[in-house]
Amino acid sequence: SVQTAPMHRSRRLTATAALRSLGTGLPLLIERDETAAMYQLLEQVVAEGEYDYIHADQTSMVRYARWVQDRLVGPGIKPVLVLDAHNALFKVVTRLAEAQRNPVMHRLLQREAKRLARYEKEAYARFDHVVFVTEEDRADFDLPSAAVIPICREPAAQPVVQTIDRPFRVTFIGPLHWPPNADGVRWMLHEIWPRIVAHKPHARLTIIGADPPADLIEASESALNVEVTGYVDDLLPYLAETAAFIVPLRAGGGMRVKIIDGWTWGLPIVSTSVGAEGIETQQGRNILLADGPVEFADRVLDLFSAPALADSLGASGRATVEEQYDWLRVYPAWADVYGEDEAPLVIAEMMIHA
Repeated sequence: SVQTAPMHRSRRLTATAALRSLGTGLPLLIERDETAAMYQLLEQVVAEGEYDYIHADQTSMVRYARWVQDRLVGPGIKPVLVLDAHNALFKVVTRLAEAQRNPVMHRLLQREAKRLARYEKEAYARFDHVVFVTEEDRADFDLPSAAVIPICREPAAQPVVQTIDRPFRVTFIGPLHWPPNADGVRWMLHEIWPRIVAHKPHARLTIIGADPPADLIEASESALNVEVTGYVDDLLPYLAETAAFIVPLRAGGGMRVKIIDGWTWGLPIVSTSVGAEGIETQQGRNILLADGPVEFADRVLDLFSAPALADSLGASGRATVEEQYDWLRVYPAWADVYGEDEAPLVIAEMMIHA
């Protein structure tokens, strides 16, 4: 069964977590995600039965997993700790610091990155199994025995999007409370989009994602032909009109699942190198990579002027998912972590909540 505990976010709660972080020396991101409701729920779960494995999904769940293990350990009983590490958080924050122009925020982010690097290294060493989603993240932590199992999709269940005669629509999809997404969209709005509309005045930029920050909404309102939708239930109408699916990220760790999704839909993608990190990309075959604002704008314009290139990129991207990111092919690797008997149950649970 799946049971949930509420995790509220607000400026006041973040400020409180920041004060705790000063006292404990723990990263702000870890202090922020500690909640009494989670401990109360875990008390109930621990009392309900016996457990052989404790699976922590992402680094913010590390302290909860160890808390549960401490309460379950007994004579001859020690549940196996498994961590599914989606992101190297220290790398995410390091890159945000590099892109930050405010000197105070730059220093604060640098300090947070150092704390995260220490926390992640110490925490991962205490787990019986650590599973990364990219080789790059595994190398960052020097854990050669850790597994690498990428995040996958089920392409057989998701047909290619049938696009209409492509208007000049550029689409970004991603939750905007995630700082790397918000930073990338700001960069797109301020430095890339003006270059695109200067050449294609009828081009449209659609930004889809929950919780857009106020400054991003304000910037979009003053920009030409930009729409910020917030969260949408049905992506299909937007995808069907997408001429370029963009991933303009300057910060990140792990892998950007939005690229796997874009490929699954059969869409042509323009991404930064950071946005495509850890994914089997081939420049000009299944993706267009660009790291500067001028180059990024030029690659989007290339897709506007070359429909055959767009179609080829979309088809090759879809083939990449079918060959390398289909969970039916890849997720049996979890048997090396959980064993042949338990792995099918774990895989099924992951796909239900993917």
